[in-house]
Amino acid sequence: MKISDITAPKPSKDSLAAAYTRINQMLDEGDLAAGIAAWDEQRRQYETWSSLTHLHFEQDTADEIFKAEKDFADELAPAATSHEIALKRRLLAMSNRAAVEAITGAHALRLWQTDVTTFDPVIEADLEQEAKLYSRYTALRASAKIEVEGQTINLSGLAPFLQNLDRGVRYRAEQAGWQFFADNAAEFDDIFDQLVKLRHGMAKKLGYDNFIELGYRRMRRIDYNAADVARYRDQVRAHVTPLVAQIMEARRKTNGWDKLHSWDESLTDPAGNPKPQGDEAQLIASAQSMFEDMAPEMAAFFKAMNEGGFLDLTNRPTKAGGGFCTSFPTAGMPFIFANFNGTHHDIDVFTHEMGHAFQNFSSRDLAFDYLWPTSESAEIHSMSLEHLSYPYMSHLVGDDAARYQRLHLIETLQFLPYGVLGDHFQHEIYANPDATPAERHAIWKRLEHMYMPWRDYGDIEHGAKGGLWQKQLHFYGLPFYYIDYTLASCCALQFWVKSRSDYRAAMADYIALCARGGSAPFQELVASAGLISPFADGALESVVKDAQALVA
Repeated sequence: MKISDITAPKPSKDSLAAAYTRINQMLDEGDLAAGIAAWDEQRRQYETWSSLTHLHFEQDTADEIFKAEKDFADELAPAATSHEIALKRRLLAMSNRAAVEAITGAHALRLWQTDVTTFDPVIEADLEQEAKLYSRYTALRASAKIEVEGQTINLSGLAPFLQNLDRGVRYRAEQAGWQFFADNAAEFDDIFDQLVKLRHGMAKKLGYDNFIELGYRRMRRIDYNAADVARYRDQVRAHVTPLVAQIMEARRKTNGWDKLHSWDESLTDPAGNPKPQGDEAQLIASAQSMFEDMAPEMAAFFKAMNEGGFLDLTNRPTKAGGGFCTSFPTAGMPFIFANFNGTHHDIDVFTHEMGHAFQNFSSRDLAFDYLWPTSESAEIHSMSLEHLSYPYMSHLVGDDAARYQRLHLIETLQFLPYGVLGDHFQHEIYANPDATPAERHAIWKRLEHMYMPWRDYGDIEHGAKGGLWQKQLHFYGLPFYYIDYTLASCCALQFWVKSRSDYRAAMADYIALCARGGSAPFQELVASAGLISPFADGALESVVKDAQALVA
């Protein structure tokens, strides 16, 4: 299959209404199985069209046709949600609910029960505005033209300069990147201010005190709550923050610096961070060999991805930043989007998104509700593959495989405090929706000192005043989707520990977990893979100690 083979009819409000009328007629006639099957197919068609539309915009945010199609998709999404929620309510209210469960599985009903509490037609216009504001943020980030060392680059292109062995180059790159955010601070603040107030307003319309509970429900978190998350944040602060502070202090001493500044944190290895060998084409060829060594299933899948054109890895001027995996459910194929910049982050992002893609492909024949798990479960697949690639990393970095593993473990630990900081920040923001932009920056600065006490921005004013959160797209477009990475990291490190004693068994458990897709809630999926829930006492502390032994 080629990416060019994948198409989907463009829906409209009328076509959506007609499709759901047909589905409801099947249910009226008592044909429950046919009605649910038709609904599954309808959602696959809509999701394929939506994914294609959003992907095209992300590939070129300056293309007016792609932007117009993305705007249309954003406008149509609330109507599609309205039909979907109405059908879920109908199925949940059926007298023969046991028959519904026999077709869909019990977990789907649990998900629907959460979903129906997140939507009412009264917020349709608000959801459309929310999507448009996020598109505005995406386009603003993609518009960056940063002058560094005689070159004009975008935000994704900064990474090689931020990892340069020359401290002066790193400083100038950091300064230039921050200048873009300082120059556009008012607009970044305005977009976020509108998003916070809009989300708070939606929550109030739906009967919640604030957006926090609604945010959790939108994330479909059904087996843990904000109190569990708060305790997990405390565990990171207790067991990881001091360790990362020690690693940073050791780095300062090793390099003979009076102070360690923010522009020193990306250079993990004093000899220079290891890089992929060769260009993008060479990395892809080497990755094929790596996956052949790891597991035949992964090798066959990656071959199909590459030959079918389901990879867009090259950084381009008007391409949206970051990396992600999307999918086309009618075809059963995922797509990896990234921005390679010649650093080890290319490998990190590649293996991460490959984990998402392999999971989605492995569960492509499950019911629509189970094609993707909830986000914290989905991140287990992506983050675990990063670690499970260690034994075969020489394919990508040659003799630097051991250095890459150490660097990656350090960055895994280094991310945990930042990840929970981002979650804590969002809890405070949505508990105080009327805070001013200046107060939001002060909140970040206070929490940053709590979770990342080593951070020193020197004379970079926008960072020093608490502006780092403006760089994080999740806080704008995916509220409360950030603790997920840290929860998954605890599980991924467990896969890594298992792989060190029995790699084949660990890989088999990983592949089996991918095939389960989203057929169970987070902690049930974790247990099914023989892992311990991150919320269990000592789970995080144990894996951190294993990692510490290799990085200290």
